[in-house]
Amino acid sequence: MSVARAILIWGALGLAIAVPVVVAATSPLLAWRQPVYIASGFAGVLAMALLLVQPLLAGEYLPGMPVRRGRRVHLWIGIILVAAVVVHVAGLWVTSPPDVIDALLFTSPTPFSAWGVVAMWALFAAASLALLRRRRPIRPRTWRVGHSALVTVVVAGSVVHAMLIDGTMGTMSKAMLCALALAATVKALVDLRAWALLRRRA
Repeated sequence: MSVARAILIWGALGLAIAVPVVVAATSPLLAWRQPVYIASGFAGVLAMALLLVQPLLAGEYLPGMPVRRGRRVHLWIGIILVAAVVVHVAGLWVTSPPDVIDALLFTSPTPFSAWGVVAMWALFAAASLALLRRRRPIRPRTWRVGHSALVTVVVAGSVVHAMLIDGTMGTMSKAMLCALALAATVKALVDLRAWALLRRRA
């Protein structure tokens, strides 16, 4: 791969992440908000950005990233992603515990809450599966299919959750980030042939 193309790919990724962050940082919706609420919101923005990076690493699409290093980075970004979601939910708990309880019990009147909770539990399950894999041997086919299925729920649920919220990222920048995360995830799943493995097993 040429240097110019590598720079273009990294630049496009940086722009895709920076635009929603800048829009969120300058949003008038942040006026008079508590610091914990702002931190919680930015943790959510960070989580959405990392959902774009993860499939790019898994599919080995980022130039200048050797396979072994890419896997280590993928692991660490997964840890950061889980931490960002925990901060996001914890911040919302501090600002409004009843709303978080309603969301966790799927009794919230806001539709986006249920999608966010489903995505959160799928993320925790994917992380737990990865941790289990490091401690006990898991068949590669079982790992690939299980992890891919959970990741699909995480990304789909997170995208619906984000798009239903009238939040700080802005409609256009949020839609762009969500579309890119979906496209990257679908491409990685197709290239890694996770569903082909599932059909073969059946």
